[in-house]
Amino acid sequence: MAKDDKVRILVGTRKGAFVVTSDRRRRTWKIGPSALDSTDVYHVAADPRHPGHLYAAANSEFWGPMVQHSSNWGKTWKETATPLSPISKDRPHGNGPVAAGPVVHLWHIEPGPAEDPDLLYVGADPHLLFRSNDLGSSWEPIDGINQHPGRKDWSPGNGGPCLHTIVIDPRDSRRMYVGMSAVGTLRSEDGGRSWTPTNKNVECPFLPEENRFPEIGQCVHKVAIDAANPDTFYRQDHGGIYVSHDRMDSWTRIGKPLGDDFGFCVASPSARPGLAYFVRLDGARTTAQHFQVQEWNDTTRRWKMLVRPNAFPGKFNVLREGIATDGLDAPGIYVGTTTGQLFVSPNAGKSWQVLPYVFPQIRSVSVAGPRAG
Repeated sequence: MAKDDKVRILVGTRKGAFVVTSDRRRRTWKIGPSALDSTDVYHVAADPRHPGHLYAAANSEFWGPMVQHSSNWGKTWKETATPLSPISKDRPHGNGPVAAGPVVHLWHIEPGPAEDPDLLYVGADPHLLFRSNDLGSSWEPIDGINQHPGRKDWSPGNGGPCLHTIVIDPRDSRRMYVGMSAVGTLRSEDGGRSWTPTNKNVECPFLPEENRFPEIGQCVHKVAIDAANPDTFYRQDHGGIYVSHDRMDSWTRIGKPLGDDFGFCVASPSARPGLAYFVRLDGARTTAQHFQVQEWNDTTRRWKMLVRPNAFPGKFNVLREGIATDGLDAPGIYVGTTTGQLFVSPNAGKSWQVLPYVFPQIRSVSVAGPRAG
């Protein structure tokens, strides 16, 4: 079989999924195939254990939430089983029953580790987590989250009560992390059976001053793990930008030098450990007059603006899944906006282009392709 050396940007939009393809030079791009035209695609994930296989978290106003699967890089898609069963009201946990709720939207799909090639996870609204042991043919609830004794106190964020982030420790697949709005982050050390809040030092600016740093209740927007040091995480919160160096046991706010460090997205490149990319937004939830990406260097503890001022004038909004990086030596950075622009840098932010195609509102951007070396 010939080696596949292509870089693919997987774009989830309000009106379907797109695959955008280039070679390792990443100079020119081919738009398509596209599919799932009638669905709101919150996330598209490639399965690195099975090259060519993609999964989409799709949500239709008519058909409801569904998991879609492609085995040929998005040329054709087929609906798999979807975790639709509500949480039973009469399943007690702790001091009493847990509130029931059917799946409203699917938010994020995460392939399992290489040693477990049939494992998938999906995060959903309202604050739900599911596991599939057969590549999506069936799903089972993870009761450590779905029946958590504290969930009666969990509140939704502005986008709903979504479980939008799933991170698996590459050294130990039993160690997992999730992010939920507006709950915060939690960690499991036992494959999802039990979970511990991990929000120490993260501020909730929307709470009364005497309760700005609760154990849980933070509106986390997205979290990325550092490829070289899986104890390090970068976090974009409603209340600022943070870093943790101790498996989320505690957090340090790093975004204050940016002024308003509100935003939704974060990504960290596997070939450049110690770096993280953010898109800072202003009070109107748009970039300030022009497109911009901020780079955090965790070694020097400094910020760098990656886009020349006014290179791309206008106001842009980028959602929580709207930024991704590839695995090449000079990392590609890819940013999708709610107004349909897809910005591309093939060289870690030194130069940028906007692809000559206007997508529907971009929900998510992810990347499949070769690694460094």
